[in-house]
Amino acid sequence: MPELRLYLADEIFPLWRTLDAESGEVEASLPFWAFAWAGGQTVARYLLDRPTGVKGMRVLDLAAGSGISALAAAKAGASESIAVDVDPYSTEVVALNACANSLQITAWRRDLLDSEPPDVDLVVAGDVCYEQPMAARVLPWLRRVHTSGIPVLLADPGRAYFPRAEFRALAEYDIPTSRDLEDAEVKRTGVYEFTSSSPTTEAARPFPS
Repeated sequence: MPELRLYLADEIFPLWRTLDAESGEVEASLPFWAFAWAGGQTVARYLLDRPTGVKGMRVLDLAAGSGISALAAAKAGASESIAVDVDPYSTEVVALNACANSLQITAWRRDLLDSEPPDVDLVVAGDVCYEQPMAARVLPWLRRVHTSGIPVLLADPGRAYFPRAEFRALAEYDIPTSRDLEDAEVKRTGVYEFTSSSPTTEAARPFPS
């Protein structure tokens, strides 16, 4: 997207092989941080198009990868934008991308999924239901975040493990991607919020749709 500059890899498999060699592992983790995945692009587009929804707020980007959603939140006027990922490469790439855009991003290398909801005003997550083990861990945590009164925005391009019935679509976009990453060159990707009300949702500021 034209508003943001990112350091990105051209091809996934040469980079993956390099990481295998450097780590000495049989198969290193997929370098999610090296690409602008459809979910992250969708969250970023949604936030940039609606800056009043994040201005002055503390925003946490879960499983941030390259940090594209956190960058968009910062550019839209968030008071603090926090990019969280378990991959050590992610925090380094987020710092590079923040510098490239002259934005201030807080980068955490942490697994938050066994923790209580954070002290933030909004949690965003781009494409976290791509495999069953990940969805099984992240969705209960996002539900806890939601029921605590913190709004959640989740983007999904039609993954098998995304529980569509639990969510309401706020917007959809046709996102350009790569055959190296996806089964199509363009993915129709939605940004969603939980449909059920939380005990404190009425007191929270709603995100503009």
